[in-house]
This record gives sequence, C-alpha cells and structure tokens, in this order.
Amino acid sequence: MRLTLVLAAALASATPAAAAPADDFAKLLEDHYAWLLRESPTYATTLGVRDYDDRIGDLSLAAQDRRAAEAKAFLARLDAIPADGLTDPDRTNHAILKRMLSETVEGNTYPQRVMLFTTYYGWHQGFASLAEDLPFRTRADYESYLARLNLYPRQNDAALAVTEEAVKGGYTLPCSVLGNYERGISGVIAEDPTKSRFYAPFLAPKPTAISDADWAALQARGRKAIAEVINPAYAKHLAFYRTRYLPYCAKADSVSAQKGGAAYYAFRVRAETTTDLTPDQIHDIGLKESARIRAEMEAVAKAAGFASREAFIQDLRTNPVYYAKTPEELLEKAAAEAKRIDGKMPGLFGRLPRLPYGVKPIPAEIAEGTTTAYYGQGSPASGLSGTFYVNTSKLDQRPFWELPALTAHESVPGHHNQIALQQEMELAPFRQNFTQFTAFTEGWGLYSESLGEMMGIYDTPAKKMGQLSYQAWRAARLVVDTGIHAKGWDKARAVAFMKENTALTDANIDAEVNRYISWPGQALGYKIGELKIKELRDKAERILGAQFDIRRFHDAVLANGSVPLSVLEAEIDRWIATYSGPAL
Repeated sequence: MRLTLVLAAALASATPAAAAPADDFAKLLEDHYAWLLRESPTYATTLGVRDYDDRIGDLSLAAQDRRAAEAKAFLARLDAIPADGLTDPDRTNHAILKRMLSETVEGNTYPQRVMLFTTYYGWHQGFASLAEDLPFRTRADYESYLARLNLYPRQNDAALAVTEEAVKGGYTLPCSVLGNYERGISGVIAEDPTKSRFYAPFLAPKPTAISDADWAALQARGRKAIAEVINPAYAKHLAFYRTRYLPYCAKADSVSAQKGGAAYYAFRVRAETTTDLTPDQIHDIGLKESARIRAEMEAVAKAAGFASREAFIQDLRTNPVYYAKTPEELLEKAAAEAKRIDGKMPGLFGRLPRLPYGVKPIPAEIAEGTTTAYYGQGSPASGLSGTFYVNTSKLDQRPFWELPALTAHESVPGHHNQIALQQEMELAPFRQNFTQFTAFTEGWGLYSESLGEMMGIYDTPAKKMGQLSYQAWRAARLVVDTGIHAKGWDKARAVAFMKENTALTDANIDAEVNRYISWPGQALGYKIGELKIKELRDKAERILGAQFDIRRFHDAVLANGSVPLSVLEAEIDRWIATYSGPAL
C-alpha cells in the first residue's frame, strides 16, 4: 500500500499541473499583444517597439483573411478560459478582448471589407502622415523611415487590388461624396521632393550623432525615394482613381443599397455604439435630442436680442467679425483657446496627463474635404506630443464662435486628456495602446464640450450658440446617419436636416454628411456615449448627494481607458458603491 502511494506521488510530481485560468489568460494577453504589434508595425515603432522597423502594414485580402483566422484562434483560447476564475480587472480585460476579437472576426465576413477608404481616411493619407508618427533621433530612425518609403508601392498595389475587387463587386462610395477626394491623392505629389510632406524629417535639425556627410547622404536618399518611389506610386493611385474607380461610383447614398449592406450597417451600429440599440431607436433618440436642443437655441437667440433662432444663426454664418482673415489668425485663436482651457483643468480633474499637445493646421491637400478639426495622439514612449489639428481652409466657414466647444472636444478636457491619460494608466497593454471604442472616446469628447459651462468658456451668446450648435450637430448625426443607411434618405435630405437643425456652415455640413455616407455608423457613437456618461453622472449625484465630487467622478470615468459602455456603467456602479467621500 505504501509503495502504491509513493508511486502515485511520483507520477503526480512528474506530470505538469494544469495551468490556472489566470496563467492561461496572462499568456493569452501576452501572445495577443505581440500579435497586435506585429500587425501594426509602424504603430509599434511609435510605441517604442523597434522589432518591426523595416515593415509597413499589409492591406491585401489574404492578410485580412489571415488576421481574421488568427483572431478566431485567439477567441477560441479566450472562450476556454472561464471568466469567473479571474480577478475583477482580468474579468474586464476578458470581456473587452472578447468584444474586440469577435468584431474582427465578424467584420471580415461582410463584403464591404473591400472598401478601404472613406472621405475621412484612406491608406494614402495614412502613409502621408507617417513622418508625424515616428521618432527621428538616430541614424537608425532615418534608415527605418527610408526603408518604409521604399516599401510603399507594395502596400499601394495591394490596396489598389482590393479596391479593384470593390469596383467589380459594386462596393464603391457614392458619387455624391467624392467631389474633393481626388485632391487628397494628387496633393501629396510634390514635383520638388524637398516640398513633399515625406521630406519633413530631413528639414529638421540634424541629430548630433550623424555626421554632416552622412546627413547629406540621408537627405539625398530621401529626395530619391520621394521622386522615384513615392511620387510614382501616388501617380498610379491617381490614375486608378480617375479611370477605374470614379466612373463606377455608386448612385445610391446608402450602404444598405449594396448587397449585404443592411446586415453590415446593423453590425456597424453595434460596433460603434457598443449597444444593442436598433437604427430606429437611435433615429428616435436623435429626433428627441434635436428638438430639445433647438428649444435651448431659441432661448439663447431671444436673450441675445434676435427675433428667432434662424435670425441669430444667419448673423453667425455671415457676419465677418466672426471669421479669421488668415490661417495664422485662426491658429492663434485656437491656440489661445486651448491655453485658456488648460488653466481650468485642475478644477475638474484630480489626475492630469504628463504628455503635452500642440496645435497644427490640417494638411492642405485634405483640408477642403475633411472635418473642421481632429486630434492626433502622441506617444510618451517615442517623445511625440499629441496634436490638435485645425482646418485652416475656407476661412469664411470656420467661425470663432465654434472654437471653445471644438477645442474642448479635440484637446482638453476631451481627446488629448482622455487618450494621453490612457497611455499612462496601469492597464493591460492592449487596452493602454489599442482600445478606442467610439462610443466612449467620442462620447467623452462630446461630454467634454458640456464642461465648458463649468469652465466659463461660453461667455458670449455667440459662443453659447456655438456649443448648442455642436450639440445639435451630434444629435442630428443620429437622425442623418440612420436616415441615410436605414431609412432611404439621400444626401440632399441629410444636408437639409443638418442646415435646419444646426448653425454649422455649408462647407462643414457638406464635409460631415459626406463622412456619414462614406463611414456608416461611426458618427453614432458620439451622442450615445455622451448620454450614457451624463446618465451615470446624474446617478452618482443622486446617490451620493453632498458627498459627490466632480473631480473624482471624472477620474473614475477615465480610470479604465476607453471601454464599452456596459463596462463603463459597471465600473461607475462599483465606484459609487465604494465611494469614500470627496477629495481633500
């Protein structure tokens, strides 16, 4: 009997014990993050990971299929790990990772996967901004950059091959949105290589570790790559666009007019809002919000001495006092507004990011066809600041009274504040660097505009109307996006609704409606996310009463980075339950 027990013990010690769920999950997170870095080689460099410095992304259908298959394999590993065996933070990681992987797998099943660009973004513009997203301090940095420039024709050819399949299948963007698109390609081509956006790193001060002779050689290689590699690739793209794409643009404005389009739109709605709301429900929310905000606009107009909302908006759209005369003047106004808000931040947040941000104009070749501003994230690891990009084209369409709300959204307390904090949080790396759920990220940006009231930045009727117009703009998105893609609206009807219900100028309305048409569902996340954050704040104030502290609430909302709205609600409920009183 004793011999049997000894043998059993020996066998047990020789057989590896089954890994605990926590160990399996930790290994999965490690493997998955390594995969994300490998599949995003230029972003990996931005994050300080230099293993893939000689690579750029693969846009081919074969690569899309491979990534979907690999995501499916990760999903199978994840499903085999019981979430109830994990810690609270890892249960949250488990839920978020499951959503991300599931959406990657499902997204690849729709034929619209061949649609690689919108009026807001395309692979050619993504690559044209490459220099803005990379460090340039050593010779190796420049060698990596030159290697990537020389790889672009391969990426471009793969993207054009996918787009050819889109044309053959009838998955092209509507003709109505493509008026300014060509310039986004042609504008990148610079006859003089030293005037190219790609040459910017070689105009910077020479790193001290590089000799004068080596610097001159690097500059010469840069000019050669632009003239002989980059420009011909963009010229090829331009010719393809003119001859193979534009003649076959879609006549219908709705993605639902495409084969499989209705199912694809339903998927996009779920993904962008992180909810199970239907297009009809979202449309109704938009109509109610539009009516509520319209009433507020009427009150502001009357208080400002105008007979009606329409009369005030007409003045705001046409009075030259509200518009810059030069791009520099608009940038100066935006920078001053950003600095003004910076000084208000400690009153609303207990924790602020270390990473600063700057203000730059949107690149000229895309400015006329894109939105009024956007944010570009930086990288603490690579020493890159965040950037508030301001549109300095069509100055008679960029009013000063929009700047307070616009700045609050795109810089602080909005995108820069939220994203830079996320980069500093003690989160799983995939959440720190790769998760940006639209409903949270853009919902926070829109919520941040409302904080302008507490900061006192809407200190004139015009600025207050600007804030309300921006609120109305995001409410109108719910109506317009679902109207186009689920209810058969065309562009003209969408433009008319936006013009009637917001104070936006004509150029902004046209660019925005083009965006909703070409990027189905994305615009829905803003208002849905903002309403959820406001709902949770109301809940916290109601339960906590006099103990409620706005600084601690905001810190709690941002504490987990960008998350699905259901996760945010669970985290705030937990915060309320364990709240220990206001900060001292």
